[in-house]
Amino acid sequence: MSLFKARDWWSAALGEGEEFDQGCLCVGDVDNSGSGHDKLVVGSYMGMLRIFFPHVSKSSEAGVADAQLLEVQLQNAIIQVEVGKFVSCSELLHLAVLHPRKLSVYSVSGTAGNVEHGDQYQLKLVYEHNLKRTACNMTYGAFGGVTGHHSLCIQSMDGMLMFFEQDSYSFGRFLPGFLLPGPLVYNSRTDGFLTVSSARQLESYKYETLAVATEAESRQDPDQPVKTGGKRLTPDWTFVLGEQALDLSVPSFSHSSSSIFVLGERNLYCLRDNGQIRFMKKLEFSSSCFLPYASVTEGMTNLLLGNHTNMLLVYQDVTLKWAAQLPFVPVAVRIANFPELKGVVVSLSSDGHLLCSYMGTDPSFFSTPKVDAREADYEQVDAEMKKLQKFIRDATRTQDILPKPDAEEELTMKASVSSSVDSPSQALTQDIDGVPVPSVTIQVKVKACSVVSSCKLSVAVQPPLAVTQDQFALEPMGVGSSTVVKFSAFLNGRYPPADLTGDITVSYSSPTELNPKGVPRVLQSRFSLPLLLVCVPSSPAKTTKFKITVDTNQPPVDLNAIFPEFSEKSEDKDGNTLAFQFLSGAKVTVVASRTSQRYRIQSDSFEDMWLVVKELVQRFDGHFTELGVKDFKKSFSGPLPLQEYFLSVDHHFQLRLSAQQYQDLLSERAVQFRAIQRRLLTRFKDKTPAPLQNLDTLLDATYSQVMTLAEAAEENRALLEEAFVRLRSATHLLVLLLSLWHGLTPDQTAILEATLLPLLQDSPQLGWEESCDAAVSHLLRSCLSRSSKDQATSLAQMGGPLLSLPRDTARLKKHITLLCDRIGKGGRLTLASEANAPVPAQVQNLAAPDKDSKEKKEVSKEPSASTVTEEAGGAEEPVKEAKKEKKESSKEKKESKKESSKEAKEAKEPKEEAKKESKKESSSSKEKKDKDKEGKEAGKESGDKKVPRKSSVKVKEKKKEPEVEDG
Repeated sequence: MSLFKARDWWSAALGEGEEFDQGCLCVGDVDNSGSGHDKLVVGSYMGMLRIFFPHVSKSSEAGVADAQLLEVQLQNAIIQVEVGKFVSCSELLHLAVLHPRKLSVYSVSGTAGNVEHGDQYQLKLVYEHNLKRTACNMTYGAFGGVTGHHSLCIQSMDGMLMFFEQDSYSFGRFLPGFLLPGPLVYNSRTDGFLTVSSARQLESYKYETLAVATEAESRQDPDQPVKTGGKRLTPDWTFVLGEQALDLSVPSFSHSSSSIFVLGERNLYCLRDNGQIRFMKKLEFSSSCFLPYASVTEGMTNLLLGNHTNMLLVYQDVTLKWAAQLPFVPVAVRIANFPELKGVVVSLSSDGHLLCSYMGTDPSFFSTPKVDAREADYEQVDAEMKKLQKFIRDATRTQDILPKPDAEEELTMKASVSSSVDSPSQALTQDIDGVPVPSVTIQVKVKACSVVSSCKLSVAVQPPLAVTQDQFALEPMGVGSSTVVKFSAFLNGRYPPADLTGDITVSYSSPTELNPKGVPRVLQSRFSLPLLLVCVPSSPAKTTKFKITVDTNQPPVDLNAIFPEFSEKSEDKDGNTLAFQFLSGAKVTVVASRTSQRYRIQSDSFEDMWLVVKELVQRFDGHFTELGVKDFKKSFSGPLPLQEYFLSVDHHFQLRLSAQQYQDLLSERAVQFRAIQRRLLTRFKDKTPAPLQNLDTLLDATYSQVMTLAEAAEENRALLEEAFVRLRSATHLLVLLLSLWHGLTPDQTAILEATLLPLLQDSPQLGWEESCDAAVSHLLRSCLSRSSKDQATSLAQMGGPLLSLPRDTARLKKHITLLCDRIGKGGRLTLASEANAPVPAQVQNLAAPDKDSKEKKEVSKEPSASTVTEEAGGAEEPVKEAKKEKKESSKEKKESKKESSKEAKEAKEPKEEAKKESKKESSSSKEKKDKDKEGKEAGKESGDKKVPRKSSVKVKEKKKEPEVEDG
């Protein structure tokens, strides 16, 4: 039981399907019992009038039945109910019921019963007024200072105030500047009426001013002259709220004798009778209703405030004193006194939930029993502790959340792609350049092995591919039940996709013992679309721009047997040539050599060859696997088409730059457009018109520029999407050629593909160029670094500069070229960079200093073939470490001093040769200086260590290789 929850004292559910609003609840001694106890009068929009006298009963159903005094079905909807002295020559309270076109005044009387069924209550009509206008709300009071009875004022939907004095109509007045009706209340202290107009300001009209104003027989045009015998109606004072008011209230108790409360959508206002603001409270929620009531503190006012978060808040002026949780959003709140309890909070919801509640908690009469002074049974306590720990483990276990690998799957999914195209095609575009666009049907069968619910299936394909429907809502399935879903895939663009695979995701809920509602789970599957979906057979092309050759170790095969679906319309019946015409791209030709084991793929578009090369390699693997060939190998002899690949990179980068330029120009034109609008608005608002000075012409021209730039930016966005898809295709092709060239394993190929394709789509905040450059730089500094020192440095550096659009692609292309070069020289792609981290030299010296120095001397005297190979491959660490140990070891220093002059002369020869080679290979003067310096160091080391000429030259060539640039 929460302290901050409204305590339910009595409640009732009023009908089914009925609606209630703010004016449908009132409280008072409507039957004039004289006991001072209140009754609840509730009217609904369905015309049902109910009167309750709540009291506590043991049975809730019997309590509602006994508390209901009267229930009458009226013919019209009930907008508002009020209790007051509405009958002349009578001090008794009567009930006023407002209908859309009628005002009725009833008397409620009770007759004491002689049997156990209790008293009987009757509702008698005293008088009624038929309204000529549709009513909105009403208020009552002693208008004009008359005592002894109350008059009524009704506000119509078109802004007319109609005044009724008991059973007679007094007069009607139209509110000036009216648009929509607002809340209406009577202030008895100033004899005025308060309302909130559509101008979102609080207006006050005195009754005397309304009485002497122009008679409202019909709505007048404000521009027409005023009729004789009346004055134009003007408010006594106004107060700008700046928001629409939900309710008004004028408390009549003495503590706040001059307060007017206004409940806005986001603020609470308190004003004096003259329109001056007392205080204002900004609310942090959307309010629904409020009610001011008397406070025990002098000069303070308490308020009950309901909001849309099911909370009932108690404020003392602007200070929050209490908060209670309600089971619904209240639309009306009142305070009533009953025999058992006084000050009960009565709240009503929009769907008819009537609640009488109080705040705080019930007093507890529980007394703590005396504890017997007995010794604790430790075995029993230990057993109870183990039992509780078992309950805790069962409650916090994660096997209901994490998937169960050993258990049977709750849901299985199988996707099958049709082997033939649809007839007729389901594509949105029936043909592209006269070539019909085919579609293929995919059938997904979902089978449940246990009870699952809330199943949703979603389909995702790579652009520009599309499907007929990508979202499916599946019915709940029981054990063994299955559902079949069908959809079609087709090409929906004028360029080929980068991938013909699609992903299917099924999300569902599986109930468990601890969570009967179900634990959310996800099941994924992938399907591959046929190549026939994006291309058609065609005649071979003889002259093309780009060519790729794939070598195999098996005799050439018939291409018609590899691609049977394209062989029917092929012109070459020998199976040596096959051509593919993409629906929205170039033509790709595959030529098989008759004498060798080579296959050439050629096309005028480098990116379009990707799908054909991928399909050719996959079908070769499947073909020779079926034949039982286990040693089938495929390779690519090179060179890598990096320049062709860089054309796609540059094209994509230029479109990104254009998109940035369009964005900047649009921002400038938008600022200019808004500035011109402000100038024009100032000119139009000026009372003394001034010439526009061609501002309107400038506005039209700026608008035309904004629209032109927006259209150009949208066109550039479409071209950028196409360029990124083509870039993905070119990158996939480059990765495949690299893997064939150097025989990379599937894990290494996956690392390379993740490096060159870190994003599946571009975004204005993060693009492909900066992401790929960061990934490639990381590989060059870690697993593909030339030295273990670079690896240790890269591991120590965490983070890096923020990724942003580069100025050009020169650095990226340099890094990609360096990546391919190092892979070609035997670099090993791995993510376990920590395993390659070097062991510090000090630790090596502490472990075995004598042994290491002897081994290094032997290597320097007689270099083996393996040593030369390591130095040629770029491993220059032995030279560096030997140089470090030479400085650290005093023995080596002494030996170097004792070397003969003959050895010094021999050391000069490799130094001069290294200088000559560096001059031939380098044209830059800066590179010459660096290489002369490196040659001197190599010469000195060779003089000290007696390294042969070939070894020193190869170390020099390795030093010439460019390092990866820092960001």
